[in-house]
Amino acid sequence: MATRKIREMGESVLGKVCKEVKEVNKRTLDLIDDMFDTMYEAQGVGLAAPQVGILKRIFVVDVTGEDPMVFINPTILETDGEQTGYEGCLSVPGKTGTVTRPNYVKVRAYDENMEEFELEGEELLARAILHENDHLDGHLYVEKVEGELLNTADLADEEEEA
Repeated sequence: MATRKIREMGESVLGKVCKEVKEVNKRTLDLIDDMFDTMYEAQGVGLAAPQVGILKRIFVVDVTGEDPMVFINPTILETDGEQTGYEGCLSVPGKTGTVTRPNYVKVRAYDENMEEFELEGEELLARAILHENDHLDGHLYVEKVEGELLNTADLADEEEEA
């Protein structure tokens, strides 16, 4: 398909609440394909529709590089536990920050065929689902950062010195 322009922090589309998807048509399927292409090209593990300028409640996630998942109209049913770690975002390039999120999530959503499913995830998958779901409500991870937002290049330098 095609890659799309990733919207960056400061662009108004990233601060808006997305609209529910009523039906999946060819344009929606093309959007989902483009979102995967864009996410993989940018070496991300998740991408939400507003990050490519579309205010629809859709996000895609693939934390292994081999398990692409589509979430349409997701609802977080349950969270538990806690994990703290570095988090980044394709819409905030070159930056990272420490974020605490639940370690477990249970989500209900629809797939690209508008078939409902429930999924449980832990660790990176939970982090990715919750991060992308935040985008659908106009929130960026930088709102949750504990301490300073760091340059990823500085972080790489610190890890090399360790």
